[in-house]
Amino acid sequence: MQRTTTAFLTALLIAVTVSDGARAASKFVIRGAGFGHGVGMSQYGADGYAQHGKSYQFILAHYYAGTTLSPLGTSPTIRVLLQTRSRASFTGGSSASGRKIDPTATYSAVPVGLGRVALRNAAGKTLQTFTSPLVITGSAPIQLLGAAENGVSGGRYRGAMEFYATAVGSLESINAVGLEDYVRGVVGAESPPSWPAAALAAQAVAARTYAITTSIGGDFDQYADTRSQMYRGVAAEVPSTEAAVAATRGQVVTYGGQPVVTYFFSTSGGRTENVENSFIGTSPRPWLRSVSDPYDGVSPLHRWGPITMSLAAAARKLRGDVQGTFRGVDVVQRGKSPRVVYADVVGSKGRVRVTGPHLASAFGLDDTWATFNVLTASGQTKNPPTSTGTSGGTTTTDTSGGGSTGGVSPGGQARVAWVAQRGAVSGRVGWVHRRQRVALQELMAGRWRTIARGRTDASGHYRFGLLASGVYRVRWRGDSTPVVRL
Repeated sequence: MQRTTTAFLTALLIAVTVSDGARAASKFVIRGAGFGHGVGMSQYGADGYAQHGKSYQFILAHYYAGTTLSPLGTSPTIRVLLQTRSRASFTGGSSASGRKIDPTATYSAVPVGLGRVALRNAAGKTLQTFTSPLVITGSAPIQLLGAAENGVSGGRYRGAMEFYATAVGSLESINAVGLEDYVRGVVGAESPPSWPAAALAAQAVAARTYAITTSIGGDFDQYADTRSQMYRGVAAEVPSTEAAVAATRGQVVTYGGQPVVTYFFSTSGGRTENVENSFIGTSPRPWLRSVSDPYDGVSPLHRWGPITMSLAAAARKLRGDVQGTFRGVDVVQRGKSPRVVYADVVGSKGRVRVTGPHLASAFGLDDTWATFNVLTASGQTKNPPTSTGTSGGTTTTDTSGGGSTGGVSPGGQARVAWVAQRGAVSGRVGWVHRRQRVALQELMAGRWRTIARGRTDASGHYRFGLLASGVYRVRWRGDSTPVVRL
């Protein structure tokens, strides 16, 4: 194999330089890590720690820095919104706001005016009308009937059922339940019951603490879904989770002697995030700081992507954030993990500053730990100079273009046809601010083969020259540019 000198190669690259106006094909690629807001305890990370023999006390102290476990001493009532509908049906109650009812019969609660709720039997007859709330109690769990809503279906719930007629004519079904019974309905809904005991115990303490330190306000304290924490009542009670709740009964996470908010989420991607970097506008909290999460890799969403789309499709998702023609997303601030805090949506007529959570919502991402890359490629051909400095024929040489000058790459080969047309593949990868390694591939006999390697310039631009006719693409960080035919 004949090799050319760098000086000769550079001169030949200049001979095949093309105009900057060549049309480039582009695609938008998103890759990321984690699932959730990234603050506090990673549930899969806790599972990983438990699998490695760590106790629930260690797990909680790791994710909530500087905290201790303390006994609560009381068991307050937690009010959980289960459904908001035009009516609700139930069975299992023996008392309706003091009126005796049959626990084996089915009844309905129906709003009949501002703050008024009617109790009706199975035949639809109104038995009595009450001022909100209509409170249903019984000696056994009350069964709320009906299809799923926000992941919460009709089910059996301990404590009382409260029905409120709202100002807009709907009916809120609220489970008023003691704290420990509430936690029994959370742990098995938030964590797989097959997880190690330490992971389930950590979940129990985090759920208990979260319940007493947060409140929606108004008629209820918690949603029964991910807006607060998942809650499924008796259906979530299995032996492993029951043991976790019992083993940690009354224990809460405290900082400086006071219970504190214990955010938790599914998957960290390997590191949690400072609260102020995920919940933009929130003040820093010393117990909600970024920590390493070495065993989070057990999660199927530890890494995810690529999500690939056209620039036009990406622009449609961003809607009013694009000024002019969409060019890409330039991340301007990352957190500690490194989740996106702020980024610019770049258009031909300007930039629009947005938050990481805004981008995640727009693209439907699992997490704000993400990269947003535009990969472009264009192909150009030009007849060779009349004198090439060789005796003719075809020569194979190791070449790659870094920026606009090119160089010799010991690791790859690019075919140079001296008599036929020669061409170049150029473009840009990512929104990067340093030189990147890229590889040129050619489709040969149905397979992509790397024929040259090189580096971009500091802005991510690359160029590979001295190419014969063929089908090419450029690889970068596991992604490929659009295909170029020369």
